[in-house]
Amino acid sequence: MRTKNWLKGILLVAALSAPVWAAAADAAPAGSRAGGKALPRLVDLGAGACVPCKAMAPILEGLRAEYAGRMDVVFIDVWKDRAAAEAHGVRMIPTQIFYGADGKELARHEGFIDRAGILARWKALGVRL
Repeated sequence: MRTKNWLKGILLVAALSAPVWAAAADAAPAGSRAGGKALPRLVDLGAGACVPCKAMAPILEGLRAEYAGRMDVVFIDVWKDRAAAEAHGVRMIPTQIFYGADGKELARHEGFIDRAGILARWKALGVRL
């Protein structure tokens, strides 16, 4: 019973945070800077009602808080912004795109990816966070 309540709480937080993430994606300019320094960026393209996307929401929020000023983390709801899905060449959701500080795409991943997988990908790309 405790596990079910915990899972419901996680899903509720994820569902409620999706609109905030979408607004942040619209507000954050490409190649944002912290203290004048360009930052690497992780863009997650998903949907508020997608189960793996909901599971990723707390992971992305945690990374956003932990790596603030060192990495941008942006969520775009492609069901609300279909043009973004087309512009990014999304074939399935969730899709994560890893951008260097110069704004160039370094890698992309399709499907759920956990925190360790995201950090391992940055490391493999030679990006120090």
